[in-house]
Order: sequence, then C-alpha cells, then structure tokens
Amino acid sequence: MADQITKKEENYSQWYNDLVVKADLAEQSAVRGCMVIKPYGYAIWEKMQRALDDMFKKTGVQNAYFPLFIPKSFFSREAEHVAGFAKECAVVTHHRLMNDPDGKGVIVDPSAKLEEELIVRPTSETIIWSTYKNWIKSWRDLPLLCNQWCNVVRWEMRTRLFLRTSEFLWQEGHTAHATAEEAEAKAKEMVGVYADFARNWLAMPVIVGHKSPNERFAGALDTLTIEAMMQDGKALQAGTSHFLGQNFAKSFDVQFADKDGQLKYVWATSWGVSTRLMGALVMAHGDNNGLVLPPKIAPIQVVMVPIFKTEEEHSAILEKMNNLKADLEDKGVSVKIDDRDTLRPGFKFAEWELKGVPVRLAIGPRDLQNGTVEVHRRDTLEKETVSLDSLVPSIEVLLEAIQKNIYQKAFDFRQAHVEKCDSWDEFKEKIQTGKFLLCHWDGTTETEQAIKDETKATIRCIPVDSFVCEEEGKCIYTGKPSHRRVVFAISY
Repeated sequence: MADQITKKEENYSQWYNDLVVKADLAEQSAVRGCMVIKPYGYAIWEKMQRALDDMFKKTGVQNAYFPLFIPKSFFSREAEHVAGFAKECAVVTHHRLMNDPDGKGVIVDPSAKLEEELIVRPTSETIIWSTYKNWIKSWRDLPLLCNQWCNVVRWEMRTRLFLRTSEFLWQEGHTAHATAEEAEAKAKEMVGVYADFARNWLAMPVIVGHKSPNERFAGALDTLTIEAMMQDGKALQAGTSHFLGQNFAKSFDVQFADKDGQLKYVWATSWGVSTRLMGALVMAHGDNNGLVLPPKIAPIQVVMVPIFKTEEEHSAILEKMNNLKADLEDKGVSVKIDDRDTLRPGFKFAEWELKGVPVRLAIGPRDLQNGTVEVHRRDTLEKETVSLDSLVPSIEVLLEAIQKNIYQKAFDFRQAHVEKCDSWDEFKEKIQTGKFLLCHWDGTTETEQAIKDETKATIRCIPVDSFVCEEEGKCIYTGKPSHRRVVFAISY
C-alpha cells in the first residue's frame, strides 16, 4: 500500500494528494473543483462534527438552518463584505431548462429569468442578519446564539481536495449581543473552543492570535484565528472567529430596545471551521505509510486481524475476537474485525496502516494457545505482545498514550521550525525553508503587502498565546519602531 504513495520528502504536494485518495478520504468529482467525500473520510468529519457540536452547545449555542440562496441585493448592503467575496460568488439567474429547439439537448429557458438574481451561499451573514431583524426586538431577545452546519460555495480557480474546493462543508456560528464587550467576549470564547478542539482532539498545536487588517474577514472589525503548522513548514488557517461590530446590524437595521426603552443596534460575531480540518489532519500527522489518526478522531480505533490456516482455528480466533470487541466497546472503544477471506493478513496490515487506525491487533493459533495478542501502534509502528487477560485496560491506556504522543510529535516539530528573525536578508532566505518566523512589524498594511509581494509570506497572526512576543524592536522590513513580534509564514 505505502509504495503507492509518493514519499513526502520527494514531493509533499503529491504525497498529500496520493494519501487523501489512497486512504479513501475523498476523490475528485465530475463537477470541476468539487469533491466527493468517501464514507471513511466522512466518518472522520462526523466525529469532528459531533465533538464540536457538543462543545458549541455547552456555550449556549443552538443549531438552526438558513437558506442556500441569498438575494443579490443583500450583498450590496455591506460594501466591504461584498468586496471580499465578489470574485468567488456563484450566481443563479434562471430557474428552468427547456429542450433545445435544434435538438442539441437542453438549454436555459430565456423566459424563466429570475426577477432578482440569487447568490449561492459563500457565507451567511447577510441572509442571517436579514432574518435576525425579525427575531430581535428587545434586550430580552439577546444574546441570540445560533450555529448552522451546511455547505457553502466559493468559486475557486485552483482547487485541492479538502484544502480549497469550490464547495465545502462547514459550520458557521452567528451571534447577536447587547454590548460590544459581550460580542468580543463571545468571539474570544469561540476561538478558544476551536483551539481546545484542535489541541485535544486533532492533536494539533495551534497558535491563537489576531489577524492583521489585511487578513481579516471581510466586514469584520477583528478576526481571531488558530494557525497550525503543517509538516512542510507552511501555515494552515484552521478556524476563525470574527467580531463584526455593528456593521451587519446597521446594514439590515437590526435594533433592540434596551432596558431604558432606547433603540440600539446589536453587536455581532461569526465563527467557523470547515472540512479544511480534514486536510490539516492529513498534513500535520501523516507519514510515508499513510494516515496517522489521533484516537479521539479515528472512526476505527482498534482493528483486529485473525491469522489462521484451518476453519477450526478461524472459528476459535473469531470467537475470542468477538468477546474482546464487546469488552472494548463497553469501554467506548470503536473496534472492527477484518475477517475478509479474500485478502492476506499482510495486505490487511498495510491497508489499515494506510488508513491510520491507531491500534492493530493480530491473533493467531499460537497467540490463542499462549493467551497473548500482538499489539501494533500506528504512531510509532512498534509492536508488543500483551496478555489477553489484561488487553482491555492496556488498550485504554495505549490510546491515551498515542493521542498524547501524536500531539507531542507535532508540537516538537513546530518548536523546531519557529524562530525569531531580525534581518530582512535572513528573512527572505529562511521563510522559503518552511519556518514560522517571529518578526517585528511596523503595523502598516503597506509593509505587510510589500513583504507578501516579495516573499509570498503573510502575517498569520498577532499571537495571544504560544509565544511571548511583546517587546520593543524594529520592523523587519522598514526598520521603523515596533512593540511586538508577529508570526510570518507562507500559507495554504
């Protein structure tokens, strides 16, 4: 199996593409720029979705659903927002097809032109705030905390499975508050939820920080982000939370009567993560043998492979495996017995390694006789022999150890590829070698853009955790005074 995957040291981009396809996560669809998420890939997304959904609800958020189509006029109400998405919008102009009179298939019915064109949802701020106008009248209606799980369309010209596709799945939270302080606190709380999920479920050591003005969400006053380092040293924006101020409330006239009866505009946030997290999972942890899945997010945590020659041996081993499976499932461990009789054990070992299953158990006649089982862990590729009697508690401990080890490995990799830099010549050289550089910046968008134009590097964030960056210095590019370092990297 592994010989079907390009070595990541040879071609990291091709390694990623090979792995996504060969591990049965996704494939290209018949629609240009769109993907088919296969059952195994979708099972991983479902585990992400389930965990995040529970975390959201603990903060008081409720799920809702809003339309896929947005009237074009809604976008014109928030100028910065439309400017940010205009080039990516897919537009519906007609609502019917008809047979071509010349017999060349079907054509758009010219008589079915829409009175107002509809935008296929690239994000939902406008349609949601037009709805919130009907829901919010008084301070008693606040805070309003909604999230939706849905698909969005952003018409991308250059696409990569999971990382950038014309259609993708995500969640988008949209909240309304009585004060700016409440809204800013919510935006901060939700980026904290994302960081917790990334670190403790995906085993990704992310940096939390503010986006620079150039990198903010269109229409936001502030954007908080979690930034992850992939194994090629590039940055991946893994989730964002936006303080929208009153921009959308004013655009859609969403006001509430406060306790004194005064009409005021509400304050807003929005926040989201997408199936891009699937790409992050592959690139942060995968190796030349395939996926390496953190146990908390793996659809199958333990796979069992029977090894036998006779039917009698087969039956005895399967009986034992079914008992072990039941005991492990009672402890909340997801287990699969791979009893396909058309494949050799070695092929199965390679396949489950490719798919990143955290633990593989192999039992043969001799193991049954000795009361032992061979335990293989995916993260280190190490094997050990364990007593069948102590297997269940040892698996629980092992899964926790694997989760921690995958995180630690990613953390150590990031630490080894982050450094301070104070020389522009050094910056230009090091940024191309796959590093996060902590540098001083004079705070201007002009300097940020100049650095991007010359090196393709962007300010990933102004960190609020992970690194101590508050110090006096000089801008890496202009030499002007600076009060803090920021994180520069080349990103996906």
